[in-house]
Amino acid sequence: MKILLRDLKMFFRAWYRYLFVRGYRGFRQFERVKDAVAKILYRQRGRFARPFVHTAMGGMIAMAVTLAPVLASSFPGIDNSQVVDQAPANQVFDVQDNATATQVSDKVRDKVLQYTVLPGDTVSGIADKFGISIDTVRWANNLTSTGDIKPGQQLDILPVTGIVHKVTRGETIYSIAKTYDANPQAIVDFPFNTFADNETFALSVGQDLIVPDGKMPNVIPWSPTAYVQQVTPNAGTVSATGQFVWPISGIITQRFSWYHPAVDIATAFGTPVIAADSGRVIVAGWPDNSGYGNRVMIDHGNGFVTLYAHLSKILVTVGQTVNRGDRIGLEGSTGRSTGPHLHFEIRKGGVHLDPLTMLR
Repeated sequence: MKILLRDLKMFFRAWYRYLFVRGYRGFRQFERVKDAVAKILYRQRGRFARPFVHTAMGGMIAMAVTLAPVLASSFPGIDNSQVVDQAPANQVFDVQDNATATQVSDKVRDKVLQYTVLPGDTVSGIADKFGISIDTVRWANNLTSTGDIKPGQQLDILPVTGIVHKVTRGETIYSIAKTYDANPQAIVDFPFNTFADNETFALSVGQDLIVPDGKMPNVIPWSPTAYVQQVTPNAGTVSATGQFVWPISGIITQRFSWYHPAVDIATAFGTPVIAADSGRVIVAGWPDNSGYGNRVMIDHGNGFVTLYAHLSKILVTVGQTVNRGDRIGLEGSTGRSTGPHLHFEIRKGGVHLDPLTMLR
C-alpha cells in the first residue's frame, strides 16, 4: 500500500512539473508576441484603427448574409413579399398553424378608419387594439355606454387619442385647442392635418381636423387615464405647518363616517383645488381602476397624508413639492362619482381622520 501511494505521489508530481513548465513556456511566448504587437501599434499611432474597424464591419456583414437564409427558413410556407403586397395599410398577418390572425400595424395612420365590430369585442379592447383611449372611441362614435356596441357595427377609429373636429366659420387653431383643452402646437404638428395657408395655419370651413389629446368639454371621462399636466411649478424645499386649509370652497354633500372616511365638497366643474398644506406629491393620476378616479396624494412629512380625488385634471406630477395653497388640480367627477365634487381625506399613520375637525 505504501509503495502504491509513493508511486501515485511521484506520478502526480511529474505531471505537475510537466504542465507547469509547458504552461510557463506558453505564457512567456504569448507575452513576447503581445509585447511585439503592442510596440508596432504604438509606433504607428493608430494607423491600423481603420483597417481593424473595416475588418470587424465586414465580419458582421458576412455573418448577417450567412444567417439570413437560416432565419428565413424558420418561417416555412410564408412568402413575405405576398404578405406585404396584399395586406391593407392598417393590418398585418401572423400565420401560425394555418390560421390567420389580424393585428393592427404600428404604422402611423393618416386618417379615420372604419372598423367592423366582431363578436366578443369591447370598447376597451378595440381601444387597446388601435392604441387609443376608450374616450376617443366613445366620442368619435357618440357612444352612451361601454356596452353600446354590437357585432357588425361600424366604428370610426381615429389615428391618435383625441378628438376629430369639423371646422366651422370663424374658428382658428387656438379657439379649437381651447375648446378641447388641447395644445395648439400639437394640432399644427400632427403631420396629416392640412391648412388653407401653411404660414398662418388658416382653416377651411367643413374640413376635419384631428385634435391630439383633445377632451370633450364638460364630459366625465371613461378612460382610467389621468389628465396630468404640470402647471404648478416645483416649490423646492418646503415644510408643513400642521395646519390644514380648505382645499376648495363649496357645499358639503357628505360628511366623515366609518364607511366614508372623507368629506365631499361640491361646487362648479373645473374649480381649482389647492394643497391643504405643504408637502411632496406621492400620487398624481389614476394608477388603478378604482373609484377614486384622478387623484393627488401629498405627503406632508410630519405623519400626515392628504388625498384629493375625482379630479378632472391634475396640475402636478409625482415627486414635486407644493406649498400650502398651490393649485394641484381641477374639480371633476372621474371614478365612482355621481357628479362634480372633491373627495378629501386626511390620514395620519395610515389612520383616517375627520377633515372637518382639522380644517381651518
